[in-house]
Amino acid sequence: MKLRLTLLLSLLALCFAQPAVAASSQRMTALEQQLNYLVAGKSADVGIAALDLNSGEYIHVKGQTPYPMASTVKIAVAAAYLTQVDYGRRSLLDTIGKERARDLMSKMLINSDNRATDMLMKDLGGPAAIQSWLDFHGFTGLQVDRNIAQLLKDPRDLWDRRDSSTPLAMVELLRRLDRGNLLSPSSRSILLNFMSQCKTGRNRMKALLPEGTRVEHKTGTLNGLSDDVGFVTLPDGRRIAIAIFTRGGSDRPRTIAETARAVYDGFRSIVTWSFSPIPATR
Repeated sequence: MKLRLTLLLSLLALCFAQPAVAASSQRMTALEQQLNYLVAGKSADVGIAALDLNSGEYIHVKGQTPYPMASTVKIAVAAAYLTQVDYGRRSLLDTIGKERARDLMSKMLINSDNRATDMLMKDLGGPAAIQSWLDFHGFTGLQVDRNIAQLLKDPRDLWDRRDSSTPLAMVELLRRLDRGNLLSPSSRSILLNFMSQCKTGRNRMKALLPEGTRVEHKTGTLNGLSDDVGFVTLPDGRRIAIAIFTRGGSDRPRTIAETARAVYDGFRSIVTWSFSPIPATR
């Protein structure tokens, strides 16, 4: 009798959930269409990916197109270093040059300090070491070829596949840093804390979001290029991983701000459902 009751309750829960899931799917499609319409009216080339870390629902516009990472690569540099910390091979108290590794990481993620980035990257073994870390963990669509000094020195080509990422690949990196096993909980907390203090790009992802919205992000900038990637927390606690890349055209920061707000409103309007069988009573 108890088993039959449990099965009945489970079926009822599934029946109620299905319409909600269908409505959620329709709203995701509508959000993607809205974003396509938004970027179609911009002069910049825009790539977008966004993922609900709770439900796994995602949208993208040109999600598989490579864009220069610029300083957003600093997330991967930090993650590679923190992995070494987790394995006991390095410490945030280590001295690199005349500075502590933790101070360099803070400068890199909060102030986007290029010198600090290259010092950490050199200590790890250079760009090839960062790429090896990405390859070891099975990432595709992310490519690290040069340190920041080399990248800035070389002739600019915004369609160069070197040092590039697709929006979907960047969101996958964010997802696994937040929910996967790439970092220990303490290292994850350090990374997100630094990203929450990012001082660059105040006119980008954060600009049009409601006051007080928690944003953990990293910007990237080159001549003719503006990026912003990271996490946005909705009022109900759901976290959205977002990657927005823009190149060419004009008013790229405003485009990023409008895109981030559209993503925020779109995901906020979606009620996510998860279904699990009701456990049998005893």
